[in-house]
Amino acid sequence: MKTFYKVPLIFEPQPEGGYTVTSPLLPELITEGDTLEEARNNAEDALQAVLELYEEMGISISSVLQPIVDKAPFLLEAAVAI
Repeated sequence: MKTFYKVPLIFEPQPEGGYTVTSPLLPELITEGDTLEEARNNAEDALQAVLELYEEMGISISSVLQPIVDKAPFLLEAAVAI
């Protein structure tokens, strides 16, 4: 059975256009995109890279993120199955 975690994401508009995406709980997650859709897709890729990095370093994601108790959708958050 998979455990789902909440990953808060911040989409910050940039003056030159596009968006920068960061997560206050995962400082290694930094990406960008020209549109919100592209930024969100890039954030998913960046999240997978961070999860792989944590696994290589022996860091448990559960020590950083809170499991989702209910399955309600979250605004500006991505649910990740591990």
